Amino acid sequence: MSGHRVLALDADGVLLDYNLAYATAWRRAFGRYPDLRNPHAYWAADRWDVERLSGEALHRFRAGFDAQFWSALPAVPGALAACQQLEAAGFELVCLTALQPHFAQARLGNLQALGFPIGRVIATGSDASGGSPKAAALAQLKPLALVDDYLPNFAGLPEGIHGALVLREPDGSPNCGPALQQLHSTHASLAAFAHSWLAQRQEN
Repeated sequence: MSGHRVLALDADGVLLDYNLAYATAWRRAFGRYPDLRNPHAYWAADRWDVERLSGEALHRFRAGFDAQFWSALPAVPGALAACQQLEAAGFELVCLTALQPHFAQARLGNLQALGFPIGRVIATGSDASGGSPKAAALAQLKPLALVDDYLPNFAGLPEGIHGALVLREPDGSPNCGPALQQLHSTHASLAAFAHSWLAQRQEN
């Protein structure tokens, strides 16, 4: 596929609200919805007032991250409208996620049930031993841009692809340091990216 009009969009934190769904997974495992600890925390375990797990409790919690979980995450506010605007402008949207490949269909079903104009999910898994787990998929897909909320996913970004980082919640964020210099743009949200991206193309 030519990346001529393709935009690669990360899912968790860009399209879908994983941090909110995390609290639902906690309730599913332990029978209570956790209190909010820090609304500005980047990581879900810091956002909610939850204890660090080990042993059987950790196994029980992790078991809840199944196809049912990955097919039912809520949308990030503004993300659906942003995707509709990008698609209306002629861009093909592909979800590029570090989720395990066997959950790709659950993720696609989740996005389509929410109304996202996305017909393809590429799930790379999360192995970052060779750099970004998304690098090989990006080299093959050759999109115009990658929009992601996790700075390490831009490592080894192939030349010619616009790297757009969604910064979101700042506390404990990995989105800092010298690697920021390799990016082309940063944004508060996917909606902010879409506004900037479409405005630039109108100017050109």
